[in-house]
Amino acid sequence: MRSWKLAVSTADRAPASAPILLHGTISDNLVQAGKLGYQAIEVHTRETEEFDYQAIKEAEKKSGVKVCMVITGRLNTEGKCSLTDDRPYVTHAAMQGMKQYIDMASKLGADIVIGWVRGQIPENGNRESYLKRLARNLKILSEYGTSRHVKLNIEVINRYETNIFTTAQETVDFLETYKLDNCYVHLDTFHMGIDERDFKKAIYACKDRLGYVHIADNSRCYPGSGYIDFKEILDTLEEIGYKGYLSVECLPYPDRISAAKEAADYLKRII
Repeated sequence: MRSWKLAVSTADRAPASAPILLHGTISDNLVQAGKLGYQAIEVHTRETEEFDYQAIKEAEKKSGVKVCMVITGRLNTEGKCSLTDDRPYVTHAAMQGMKQYIDMASKLGADIVIGWVRGQIPENGNRESYLKRLARNLKILSEYGTSRHVKLNIEVINRYETNIFTTAQETVDFLETYKLDNCYVHLDTFHMGIDERDFKKAIYACKDRLGYVHIADNSRCYPGSGYIDFKEILDTLEEIGYKGYLSVECLPYPDRISAAKEAADYLKRII
């Protein structure tokens, strides 16, 4: 079986209700992740955050861990911006913020995840019109990312949280219809457990379009604590030739460090 690369969710801060395990500076989180057995971290942050990139590079070298992904959700949850908003000034702010994220990821040698910031389709809204608007904006960001060697990963999120891209097939169809070549699918096993009827079929639907995978069990706690068959998931990922990270993004129960350690230990056992 493939020698999988494991990543873990991190942030400067996060509430206990958020599926983020390591808290602190990027440099400190890199070192902590290495001690827990991870090869990379994903970073949840605001687009306006200023980092000491030289210190981060030194921490990466010291720990043997790298930053693999920048998560953009706070632009929506805190900044109240989305790429489909009816107010042009809000969409403009979202586009500017996303370009800042891409610049940040480029400096870190990472890619980005686009989740909540894509927005929602309002009740009784014309779905096709909103998807066209989203596609137009993603096209611009995709090209911007290409120029900076940053890939865009579109997260598939369950229907209770969003109404755009709730299944793998829907997301793949959108990317192919609008020819978004630098955009990839980001699967999350927790969300898959809600809206996918067949994990294997969902993964196969992505094929070469699969760019990133979040790992959490059915309760959104650490993998191995519930009933998702992660062995089957890893086997299927190997079958399609997935070469990306397996990133643990789960709730911090019983506590952050224990959850991170249990997750890494479990995944290494089944690998």
